[in-house]
Amino acid sequence: MVRTMSLLRALLRASRVIRHAPRLADGLTPDDAVLLDAPDGRIGPALVAAALGEYGPAAKLLATTREAAEWENRDRYVMRLAYFAHSRGEWLSSWLAAAPRDPDALTVKAELAVRRAWDSPARAERLREIGPLIDAAAQATPGDPVPWRIALDHARGTHAGHTDFESLWEQAVRRSPHHYGCHVAALRYLSAQWYGSHRECFDFAEQAAVDALPGSLVQALPVRAAFARMEACAPPTGEPHGAVGLEDERTDAAADRAIALSATYPVGDPWPAEVRNLTACVLVRQGRWAEALEQFRLIGPCATSFPWNRLSGDPLGQFLETRGWVRVQVASATPLRGRAPGGRGSAP
Repeated sequence: MVRTMSLLRALLRASRVIRHAPRLADGLTPDDAVLLDAPDGRIGPALVAAALGEYGPAAKLLATTREAAEWENRDRYVMRLAYFAHSRGEWLSSWLAAAPRDPDALTVKAELAVRRAWDSPARAERLREIGPLIDAAAQATPGDPVPWRIALDHARGTHAGHTDFESLWEQAVRRSPHHYGCHVAALRYLSAQWYGSHRECFDFAEQAAVDALPGSLVQALPVRAAFARMEACAPPTGEPHGAVGLEDERTDAAADRAIALSATYPVGDPWPAEVRNLTACVLVRQGRWAEALEQFRLIGPCATSFPWNRLSGDPLGQFLETRGWVRVQVASATPLRGRAPGGRGSAP
């Protein structure tokens, strides 16, 4: 009897998946059209030029962001250019040779130096050696928060104490009180994996979200705190979802806040892409399948390395596999004669 019931449940689940899964693909970007960390329309041409050894477009782009105080865009572009220079840096060397005191070139140089030092087995020692490069970038652009974001990342790697960290944080927020990159750097420092605790991390993230401007990605900072906790404190296999506790309530609240923020941006917008990818990942870990599937629809073609690279060496593959699995979960939970959530054209 038990075996018969198990077989019937399995058949019912399979029938639901067969009926609803195709409809749930409606609105999702096809697998072969999803791009990992796709550049936006401004940084794309600069990267193409850099691949040809030309630094002019990158210099013009960063100068524009600095002069217009576009600190969020500037931070993203500095990180993207430094990442590119990590493997193909001839264009940056030419830029520094032509303009050794250029504030934009110095900022990319400092970011690149920190990235390379992080990859070294002698990380702390290497990071301490490059402190003057970060100082030079900060002095070249006194009102720019980006060198201070780099300094916060640097402080985490050099085992800086809380007093030194707070001093750097004060300098960062003085220049841009709601800068997302600086908040992320601070959150990492305060995480349990580094020099804080899960509670301290959540407290910081939640207060920052409350203080954030409308539409600011800082509003999604609590979902980063939730993901950090999930990474460090994964529940034992088989533990039921929904265990009562303060941290679970905070995780739900963090996800809800991130969902609300995501809804304010257009489908496929590259700006909130990382936040949406992270939100989808957290919702999957919570077992909130239908809401996770909606985030995958909003993501469109814009998959991001983080957080999927924390789960697999193939982040794009992990993204696509998780997205497909979520479709199956939603389909299997939908009654045979029910309407598949979110799928346009679903039959009753």
